[in-house]
Amino acid sequence: MATMQMRQVSPHDAEDLFPTLRRAGTRITYETGERICSQDDPCAGIHYIEDGLVKLTTVSRSGRSAVLGFLWKADFFGEACLSGRARHQISVVALSRTSVIFIKSRSMMRLIEREPTVAAHLVKHLLERNRRIEEDLLDHIFNSSERRLARTLVWLSQNGKRRKMPSILDKINQDTLADMVGTTRPRVNYFMNKFRRMGLIQYEGPGVIVHPSLQEFLQRETSDSS
Repeated sequence: MATMQMRQVSPHDAEDLFPTLRRAGTRITYETGERICSQDDPCAGIHYIEDGLVKLTTVSRSGRSAVLGFLWKADFFGEACLSGRARHQISVVALSRTSVIFIKSRSMMRLIEREPTVAAHLVKHLLERNRRIEEDLLDHIFNSSERRLARTLVWLSQNGKRRKMPSILDKINQDTLADMVGTTRPRVNYFMNKFRRMGLIQYEGPGVIVHPSLQEFLQRETSDSS
């Protein structure tokens, strides 16, 4: 049996996928604030972000809401539809003008079988998301809300720069950060002011600049607690 060789998919490779995915699906553009899909909507296919930024949220039966994260260009969402899930478990909202390619489940399964590059990119995306979920779970179990906020800011900053979207922190307010971290807005505000006084972050216009010293702060805190 042949062994599948997994390799890193570069941004250039991801852009090479666009024509293939467009032929298999439908390109749709959403304006800022527009809902792409809602929790409990019928799950008919997978979405691929061609350009833009989206926020993933969910609401429990008791009415408690949570921000699950953000996705950028070259990310998939709705992949659970490929496993036969009947309805979406999350809602997805565009945080900037966003173009997605929607591919029906059967069409995507055929594409995965025919196109190894598409399959490799999807697997890489799923592995990265699984790693992120595991890290978030450990973070919430073992770390304080201050460390969770610092880690969230570093992650958002690094991913924005890697994907050439450093303005992501311009689009996220303290309420959203509180939902991500699992604390209250006043606590987020307190820690943000503390980080600013320490020179770890700075405010610029509507957004926040995260300095490398915040990552060093996290590393020092980890060493002190071990």
